[in-house]
Order: sequence, then C-alpha cells, then structure tokens
Amino acid sequence: MSLFSDDIRYISLGTWRRNGVMVPTPVWFASCAGVLYAFSAGNAGKVKRLRNSSRACVAACDWRGSLRGEWVPAKAFLVSDAAECSAAYSALHQKYGWQMRILDVGSRLGGKIGQRAVIRIEAGA
Repeated sequence: MSLFSDDIRYISLGTWRRNGVMVPTPVWFASCAGVLYAFSAGNAGKVKRLRNSSRACVAACDWRGSLRGEWVPAKAFLVSDAAECSAAYSALHQKYGWQMRILDVGSRLGGKIGQRAVIRIEAGA
C-alpha cells in the first residue's frame, strides 16, 4: 500500500533526538505534488527535533500509532513559504474535510492556529 493512497488516514512520523533515539508520532497527512504534508503545534517535540535534523522515516499506522506498514526512510522539513503552506492546508482540507474544519475552529478559538508548523515529508529520500 502506497503512502500516497487516500485510504491511509495516519502515518507514523519518526524523528530523531540528538542522542540518536527515534520518536514515532502518528499524524494526519496529505499528499500534494509528490510530497507528503503534515502539521503540528509549533512547539511540539517533533517540530523541535526537525529543527535539529531533517532525518525522518514514515510508515502507515492507525490513530494510536500501531504500524500498518513498513518504515520508509524520509527527509522532513519545516515549511516557511506561505504558498506552500496554503497548498498543504488545501490538500489536508480536501482529505480530512469536516474533521479538519472542526480542528481549525478549535485552534482559532484557542488562539493556536497561527502557531502551527507545516511539515513537508519527502518519503524515500
């Protein structure tokens, strides 16, 4: 099963601590222009780890993080370009629909929507 399939709802994004320990985290994701996009709170551990290293791996998983596929090496980057962020959110809204909209409303009400980080994942890199 391809990570670019709409049938997969979650991927486990593995990022590395400075001490070499991988930390897997289940995330929503969407594909756009041959890459995967995810988002997270800007102060989340995975975002901090990605600031130190783009080394990552991904695997299909369920909402709890139980793997449903094999790990694939990847590179992951924090996106700062506004146009790319917009494309990523568009793909996420298309895939998750009402769930993404509800999450956005909650983030706006909580004042956290502007603190999100968009993550570009280049699987197989």
